[in-house]
Amino acid sequence: MSRNGGPLRPNDFAIKIGTVNGTGSASANSLLLQALFRVGVPVSGKNIFPSNIQGLPTWYEIRVSGDGYAARSPEVDISVAMNPESYSRDIAEVRQGGWILHDSTRPLETRLLREDATFLGVPLARMCLEHFEGARTRILMKNIAYVGALVALLDIEIEVVHGMIEEKFGTKPHLIEANFKALALGRDHALEHLPCPLPIRVSRLDATRDHVIVTGNTAAALGCLYAGATVGAWYPITPATSLMDAFTAFCRRFRVDPETGERDYLVLQAEDELAAAGMVIGASWMGARAFTPTSGPGISLMSEFIGFAYYGEVPAVFFDVQRTGPSTGMPTRTQQGDLLLCAYASHGDTKHIALYPADPAECFDFAVRAFDLADRFQTPVFVVSDLDIGMNDWMIPELGWDDDFRPDRGKVLDAEELAKLDRFHRYLDSDGDGIPYRTLPGVDAKGAYFTRGAGHDRYGGYTEDSDAYRDVVDRIARKVDSAADAVPAPYFRLAGGAHEASRSSTARFGIVSVGGCHWAVLEALDVLEARGHQIDYMRVRGFPFSDEVSDFIDARELLFVVEQNRDAQLRSLLLLETGCAAEKLRPVLDYGGQPLARNTVVDAVEEFVRKEPSGSREAVPRSGDPVPDSADPVPIAPEPVQTSSLSNPAP
Repeated sequence: MSRNGGPLRPNDFAIKIGTVNGTGSASANSLLLQALFRVGVPVSGKNIFPSNIQGLPTWYEIRVSGDGYAARSPEVDISVAMNPESYSRDIAEVRQGGWILHDSTRPLETRLLREDATFLGVPLARMCLEHFEGARTRILMKNIAYVGALVALLDIEIEVVHGMIEEKFGTKPHLIEANFKALALGRDHALEHLPCPLPIRVSRLDATRDHVIVTGNTAAALGCLYAGATVGAWYPITPATSLMDAFTAFCRRFRVDPETGERDYLVLQAEDELAAAGMVIGASWMGARAFTPTSGPGISLMSEFIGFAYYGEVPAVFFDVQRTGPSTGMPTRTQQGDLLLCAYASHGDTKHIALYPADPAECFDFAVRAFDLADRFQTPVFVVSDLDIGMNDWMIPELGWDDDFRPDRGKVLDAEELAKLDRFHRYLDSDGDGIPYRTLPGVDAKGAYFTRGAGHDRYGGYTEDSDAYRDVVDRIARKVDSAADAVPAPYFRLAGGAHEASRSSTARFGIVSVGGCHWAVLEALDVLEARGHQIDYMRVRGFPFSDEVSDFIDARELLFVVEQNRDAQLRSLLLLETGCAAEKLRPVLDYGGQPLARNTVVDAVEEFVRKEPSGSREAVPRSGDPVPDSADPVPIAPEPVQTSSLSNPAP
């Protein structure tokens, strides 16, 4: 118990900072996140910002978890309410017994006050008005001042924050002085007038050693660089733009000849997404490793060229950083609404290889794998992440690299190999594995061929013959299906903590998820296990699905399919591709645009268990039998919102 009331909770709390978009709060929030990381405490940061450029409310959530949980916290412990426009929401979201740090230059309206939370007032605007000149400077320093107050309230080591400010503004001493002053204003006021430290506080750990904080888009761009990509074509779109921005920055640093200044890369901003896809496919056809980053609307526009690359068997890599749809949707909110789109993009019968990273570490790894898979199987490959993974701040282990890595370029014939052939036929499956040999333009005239989006036979000739057409498209289907064992294997966690799929399990239930749902599911499993539930877990990481996916489903009576879209797209994909019984897959859906939190999963599982007939071990159907109500979507519990009409406890 702390002297300020309430049980001590070191390194286990969530901060939500509400500000006005365009006021420069991002730098202050990043400073706070990095300070927590540098004292060895695991953290994650999620930016919730409007699609409009300036003036609307924006939030930054920091999860502090000594246990290393990275999913969005279902509760807010301390709200930093800096935006009058969002006061009502910011104050209401704080959990019972939580704290609201606010600017007390002007008193809060009585209607906003609560009795079950503690208001911590700091006259931030007045202090900055008295100590700084210029409107913009005062706004920026107000942000640093609230960081100063949090430093005192949460017992963060001030020396660490000072060191970070000195690193950032090393050549600009006047900025160091100004930031130090603002930091001290907030901290000194809090120490003198507020109950410091709070029961939620920071205690130095050693849990961030050999880790970094990075976004998924930056990690994916680095993966492209390491994979040998030299061409990127794109059209700007949230939330994928920062991937190409990062790739461009990496290329300027690592792909410029230091002696001649010659660039060994090409980044093209196209007139639209369709053109960008065409540029990538053209560059890949020429032998370059090329990619485009986009989001769902971009994949829609690119679909015509994607079908061409599929049928013409041209390697290409597409990054889909998903956001909420349909249409423009909510461009700055996260979702997993493109799973089916990416699996079958374009008209006609198509099916694509897709990789589903769960964090920036896998964004890096899967980016490298995507280029190898595209070359090996001569087809488009999708890396399907989302806004939460792509744009938010994640703590991951330092990225590793094998210097012995050599790109897998697949079946590419050079001039010497061509010389040994009587004739070269581009679409002839001479090895029986569904993958023909290809050549690169300019290598040898003997390897020339016509890349056709029109009907063609195995010899590359135009055809409208039914049998010849079927011969090619059936082979392409076999080729793509054969990638099931080449994509990343599923992740497993069996009840009791085992991670081997081959381990026997007595759990009747399982959870299946994809992508960024992973971290909320892991946390939910810990909660459910502590409450006596035995549940196995599988996260699919690649498509087409391997036999391991089917085996996991077959071995359990019922599976909760956790995903972030309205229409249960992962569940549909599993039904289509594994042939499992629909009754076995119970959807758990969250599609409001916020990153998934553990309570969604916990509530869904426990609601089902509560509805089971008594003595349910015998009552619940065994594999193959229908399960009552199991196909009905699970209603998602509303976010915990605290409301009250209260008096003023502000100091």
